[in-house]
Amino acid sequence: MEISGKIAVVTGAASGIGRALALRFAAEGAKCVVCVDLNAEGAADTAAACGGVSYQVNVGIEAEIAQLIADVETNIGPIDLFCSNAGIMVKGGAEAANEDWQRIWDINVMAHVWAARHLVPLMIARGGGYLLNTASAAGLLSQVGAAPYSVSKHAAVGLAEWLALTHGDDGIGVSVLCPQAVRSEMTRGNEQSVASLDGLLEPEPVAEACVQAIKEETFLVLPHPEVLGYFRNKSENYDRWIGGMRKLNRIFRKSK
Repeated sequence: MEISGKIAVVTGAASGIGRALALRFAAEGAKCVVCVDLNAEGAADTAAACGGVSYQVNVGIEAEIAQLIADVETNIGPIDLFCSNAGIMVKGGAEAANEDWQRIWDINVMAHVWAARHLVPLMIARGGGYLLNTASAAGLLSQVGAAPYSVSKHAAVGLAEWLALTHGDDGIGVSVLCPQAVRSEMTRGNEQSVASLDGLLEPEPVAEACVQAIKEETFLVLPHPEVLGYFRNKSENYDRWIGGMRKLNRIFRKSK
């Protein structure tokens, strides 16, 4: 899909990948970039930088996503591209608090579900549209030391797959972004994590990879090319892959 002349919505647009996406879409000639974030000031700053508009939205609440979509469709125009990019990190294992599990599930998974629930029928009715869902390499592999993050990102990838195979014939394009570490608020103060072993990318090349994927209608977006090799190794020999991840886990534990 060409982005020029399109209306694009980006959640988590106040900083990091979301801000880079908004600026890149504007550079591609998007008709309007809608910058969405819980951080109203940050969203407004990004909107000012890209000539777009901003909304303060908590994507962990379905009613707010539904209202966002309704407002944009009514006051700006039909949404051509929706980027469910907002996400959070919760570390720990099964012992993490139920409240933390629920919060990360709502933001990292259900926000994607709710966007599709309220927008896909509208897109189908007018002949198509595009969804870019931000997951993580953790959704293809895993994240040492962060079970809630790993589980939620696996679910995000699974949802994107389902949307692509179910609605591709309806004219809905889907891409899922699965980077390793990217410089953002999520990685601030944790730049030397296991996820950054292959380098900490700046948001701009990640946004560029997304734009190319949207243009080519490519499902899997891997700004860190090494991830594809890891993913293949995992599928070829799951036990050997788990053994390698156990080594990383030991390194992680020693570093704490």
